[in-house]
Amino acid sequence: MKNNETEPMCAVDFAFRRIGGKYKGRILWYVSKYEVLRFGELKRLMNDITTKMLTQTLRELENNELLNRKVYQEVPPKVEYTLTETGKSLIPFINLLRDWGISQMEKENIPIRKHQV
Repeated sequence: MKNNETEPMCAVDFAFRRIGGKYKGRILWYVSKYEVLRFGELKRLMNDITTKMLTQTLRELENNELLNRKVYQEVPPKVEYTLTETGKSLIPFINLLRDWGISQMEKENIPIRKHQV
């Protein structure tokens, strides 16, 4: 998403508008781990998201130039998602947030979901 506004904006707000929300960070993290994921694979990995919400979130990540979407013209349709260079540049920060989350969850004795990666 391009910012067409001429008013200055806070860089932190800008960043969180791109990756904030319940699912964006996790989607980016999964795609980074698998390198290429199809829609159905993402849906299986994220069983707590509705199909509609996954579709909407993937569109937002694509519009924000964090994910590439490649459509194959076949039946049934096949769509693959990969990270853009901009998306790849976010992964070290997502990993830092994940590490921080693990540390805090351990301190508070909160069970940590085991990922299929």
